[in-house]
Amino acid sequence: MPSGPAASGPSARHMTRRAVIRYGSREVAVGAGAPVVVQSMTNTDTADAIGTAIQVKELARAGSELVRITVNTPEAAAAVPSIREQLDRMGVDVPLVGDFHYNGHTLLKDFPECAQALSKYRINPGNVGKGAKRDTQFAQMIEAACRHDKPVRIGVNWGSLDQELLARIMDENSARAQPWSSQAVMYEALVTSAVENARRAEELGLAADRIILSCKVSGVQDLIAVYRELARRCDYPLHLGLTEAGMGSKGIVASTAAMGVLLQEGIGDTIRVSLTPEPGGDRTREVIVAQEILQTMGLRKFSPMVIACPGCGRTTSTVFQELADSIQTYLREQMPVWKLAYPGVEEMNVAVMGCIVNGPGESKHANIGISLPGTGEAPAAPVFVDGQKAVTLRGASIAQEFQDIVLNYVKTRYGS
Repeated sequence: MPSGPAASGPSARHMTRRAVIRYGSREVAVGAGAPVVVQSMTNTDTADAIGTAIQVKELARAGSELVRITVNTPEAAAAVPSIREQLDRMGVDVPLVGDFHYNGHTLLKDFPECAQALSKYRINPGNVGKGAKRDTQFAQMIEAACRHDKPVRIGVNWGSLDQELLARIMDENSARAQPWSSQAVMYEALVTSAVENARRAEELGLAADRIILSCKVSGVQDLIAVYRELARRCDYPLHLGLTEAGMGSKGIVASTAAMGVLLQEGIGDTIRVSLTPEPGGDRTREVIVAQEILQTMGLRKFSPMVIACPGCGRTTSTVFQELADSIQTYLREQMPVWKLAYPGVEEMNVAVMGCIVNGPGESKHANIGISLPGTGEAPAAPVFVDGQKAVTLRGASIAQEFQDIVLNYVKTRYGS
């Protein structure tokens, strides 16, 4: 008998060391086969301790497993312990990452309470100083990490690349018989900066398993090329993300296209989707997008998946669209409680279909599915539970009745 098609899925993960980011009893493992970690970053003024703590809580509740905050001024550094205290009072144990540029060496020295309250530091080697000051100031930041036993992400960014290193690589390229393109030179500078600074950090006493690397760019093909080379040349855990993904659908598509390729190849241990929020927009959207990238690729499970048809001329579109939206919102809102009370619920699939063409079949494939009638058809919506027709819903309360069926299923299937 001929065998069926081979199962497809992400390649074996790029083998890395494992770094562990801690806060209290909370540990987030990065690399060495640990689940890919979702990160996010606040956009509040860190000196506003209350406002920042509230946004950190929102991001953590949405599912961010690490949250980065800007530490750019003495006022911001002084506020970090207060932010941590506010989070503790709210029962939020997410580790905080301090993002340092230009004056990080001074802030870490002058505000030891800040250095201790953070669970990890992010250092950009292109922004730690110039000339003779560069090595000294980089060393001071690494020494602070060693003193406080904190892991460090050495985060290179092509918008703030070390110009002295870039000049050195350009000179080396000029001496080649067949010089590389300017794009290849830029790639080499990014990767070299990350790897050389990681080696330097080790020489200064930071353990190799306390180092995470990133090389952020804003182009999809550039990110793929740089990270393939970075993965080839080191075994540090790697943080993925476009440095400026963009706004709305553009940012989502670009992030998914770039990180999807790398994750499929087994490259990447943490990810962030750097979406530009719309004015007054919800910062947590970047967390949801990152989770959905990982979940749709089969790498993580965060929340029950809602399968819904796109709608066509056969469907009473507003009815099933509203039901799909309401049930998806309901499931996400319940997850902070459900993931503790109902282990495994994140693997559940719910189908909300709009007409009889594919509706019953798709509904039978899901754990719970509802097949709404199409336009002009009888107002009857069969509900299927684990492949079997359970009930037919009618009338104006279909949405609430279906939500009640979902809740009962969760309690019965995943409850103790």
